[in-house]
Amino acid sequence: QVGLPAEVMFSLLLLNLEEYYFEQHTANHINKDSKDERGSLKICSKSIIFEPDDNIQPIIKIPLRDCIILFEINLTEHLFQLDVAGKVGDVVQTLHQLYRASCLDKMGDQAAMITAILQSRLARTSFDKNRFQSISETLHMECKAEMVTPLVTNPGHVCVTDANLYFQPLNGYPKPVVQITLQNVRRIYKRRHGLMPLGLEVFCTENDLCSDIYLKFYNYQDRDEVYFLIATYIENHITEHTAESYMLQWQRGHISNYQYLLHLNNLADRSCNDLSQYPVFPWIIADYSSSVLDLTKPETFRDLSKPVGALNQERLDRLVTRYQEMPEPKFMYGSHYSSPGYVLFYLVRVAPEYMLCLQNGKFDHADRMFNSIAETWKNCLDGATDFKELIPEFYENDSSFLVNSLKLDLGKRQGGKMVEDVELPPWASGPDDFLQKSQEALESPYVSEHLHEWIDIIFGYKQKGSEAVAAHNVFHPLTYEGGVDLNSIMDPNEKVALLTQILEFGQTPKQLFTTPHPQRIIPKLKSLSRTSSHSISISESPVSPNEESFEDLTEESITLAWNNIAKLKLDKQYKIHKEAITGIAVTSNGSSVFTTSQDSTLKMFSKESKTIQRSVSFSNMALSSCLILPGDTTVISSSWDNHIYFYSIAFGRQQDILMGHDDAVSKICWRDGRLYSASWDSTVKVWHCVPGETMSNKKHHFELLAELEHDVSVNTIDLNAANTMLASGTKEGTVSVWDVTTATVLHQLQCHSGTVFHAAFSPDSRHLLSTGEDSCFKVVDVQTGMLISSVTAEEPQRCFKWDGNTILSGSQSGELLIWDLLGGKVIERIKGHTGAVMSMWMNEQCNSVITGGEDKQIMFWKLQY
Repeated sequence: QVGLPAEVMFSLLLLNLEEYYFEQHTANHINKDSKDERGSLKICSKSIIFEPDDNIQPIIKIPLRDCIILFEINLTEHLFQLDVAGKVGDVVQTLHQLYRASCLDKMGDQAAMITAILQSRLARTSFDKNRFQSISETLHMECKAEMVTPLVTNPGHVCVTDANLYFQPLNGYPKPVVQITLQNVRRIYKRRHGLMPLGLEVFCTENDLCSDIYLKFYNYQDRDEVYFLIATYIENHITEHTAESYMLQWQRGHISNYQYLLHLNNLADRSCNDLSQYPVFPWIIADYSSSVLDLTKPETFRDLSKPVGALNQERLDRLVTRYQEMPEPKFMYGSHYSSPGYVLFYLVRVAPEYMLCLQNGKFDHADRMFNSIAETWKNCLDGATDFKELIPEFYENDSSFLVNSLKLDLGKRQGGKMVEDVELPPWASGPDDFLQKSQEALESPYVSEHLHEWIDIIFGYKQKGSEAVAAHNVFHPLTYEGGVDLNSIMDPNEKVALLTQILEFGQTPKQLFTTPHPQRIIPKLKSLSRTSSHSISISESPVSPNEESFEDLTEESITLAWNNIAKLKLDKQYKIHKEAITGIAVTSNGSSVFTTSQDSTLKMFSKESKTIQRSVSFSNMALSSCLILPGDTTVISSSWDNHIYFYSIAFGRQQDILMGHDDAVSKICWRDGRLYSASWDSTVKVWHCVPGETMSNKKHHFELLAELEHDVSVNTIDLNAANTMLASGTKEGTVSVWDVTTATVLHQLQCHSGTVFHAAFSPDSRHLLSTGEDSCFKVVDVQTGMLISSVTAEEPQRCFKWDGNTILSGSQSGELLIWDLLGGKVIERIKGHTGAVMSMWMNEQCNSVITGGEDKQIMFWKLQY
């Protein structure tokens, strides 16, 4: 008999680990010496529990293997009388089966027999349809599953209808049915539970840590079907976020460091319902002795580029020596940075019942408890086996885990001091202040600049393989996903032992990134904020503060324009060509608009007189793009006849021809006396142009500076603001980033299936956006070459303008779409052309747009604030 203290209400945590609660019956506990007790008799897979109605009396727990006789629920020391006489036989039969299971010597055999008993019970029962919210609900599927909460799994039936997700526990505890309205679901994740792909977690909030339900299925087909049904339902309401889409939001400062880490934990299978895979957060602060916390000093912070085990060089040297002498499989650390024991170490004051459940009813030794922040940090730095990181609670607003408000008896330390509240560093005036300062540290500029290094270690490319060895980041092989295949182990006892070891030892998160994680964009000065980098390369050349004023005005008007871009209104439209319009260029005063077309003509349109003033044909083949040279005296057009034509506006005649390519020229750009030409002959050429003297017949002088070789036809190019990098997109979906100064490829990615229609750098040159025949928008991080976001449209988007966050795009069908790139959704649709939007021009203030379409029209758009 285990008599638990009075006033303990029944909880599944009273069960042993991996124990199930099957059923309960109203019963009398017959006492020979005193009056009988009414209560509830609960039959569990390894014990019988009697919970008296009078909660002053203790709960009685009787392990089945300690029972000698089972006869009509008449146990050696206890006599129970069930209310429903007809059921006694069934109950006795169940108890006999469970008793036989509990007497088996090996854990694996016990587990196998209990599982068989459980499955046969689940098979004999089904979901009670009377529990549906409405009689008009349509059933989509029903299956068996378990609801997972920390240290407990509760078996029952899952049901998905067209409106709700239900879970009905076999035992009716803690309530007869759990119901989640599909309309409220915001996020849903597939989970690895006990190393098997059987879990599913559902959140009804966008940013919360704790989910609404965590289910574990008995086979992955059921799990995937439920996931599919819910995901299909919510797809129509919200977009599914990937690690990459969160990365883009984080890089651009739209979500905090805390939120980003929370999302990454979620995507890497970490859940508050699974203590063996609890969310992991970094130690940030290294100073726990100063009276004031100085977040401007780098030495205040822990080195985020190293795992905890490598922070102390002396300890690391000892570990490396041991590692080198170790036989395969080698590992550097004998314990992990996150495990159920570590999580409960931090949470013992708010969740003592979990610690007691995990440690068979006992707290840890008082000196090993979570007594002081500084002491815990020191132990993580110096201890021979302590390499733990933190949990999200350290960066939230609830400080109760630092305070012994339940007045628990957590023991007496060697010095005779009782274990009470957690001792805080001198710079914190109290628990709330400690959390407030921890949050400030997590969001500080230093951490924003270095957090990607920690992500590389925990979720990224330094998690496994040679990079992990180089970073001193190697844990026991059992801690990694795929480290052991449980299905291949036939011996049930070996399997149970291994699984127990894995669950207790800690698990490495699922790997989310296999290439270096990009750094966060940290504006150094005001003029380096998101839209003004006309003179700034990736290396961020310093800008002296007195150069800011004019730039600030332009920048403010640009920001204002992009914030209101959805208010774009059609001003005028003109049909000026016989075929699709391929290029638009406008003189600096805005009065003359030049257009090229597949009808082989270059036309000059006057905005004032609304008439075509020039129409020029250079050859009988289509023209593909045009631009105006600084000074507004010359227009350059590229043609499908392999040539580039120079046209003098002042003299109204063709001035020059550059016969530069062996196939159609698809796009041209001009910067600082250099012409960049892309062609279907698989090259991009860089020319230095010395202009001819316009009065005489002297021609331009062209000097080929570089040739950027591609495997296939190049369809589009773009230059970054500093003219140091060029992006190219090919007919086969490849996007490349080139260093123009050295004519070398920095990155090459297969971004699209089919032609790349358009690619452009963000104004700050950090990101490159491309769009293609496959209807996708792709964002590449220019620094690392990592593909960090993908958004799919309903149809191909032919051309676009963007400010790094918002996109204005022209569709195949002629619509103009405005996209919130970070949210991955269309925020406005504007009716435009009757065929594809082929080209788009935008002024520097971003408040005036001209589009050219397949419908031979040009349309003038104005922002109406």
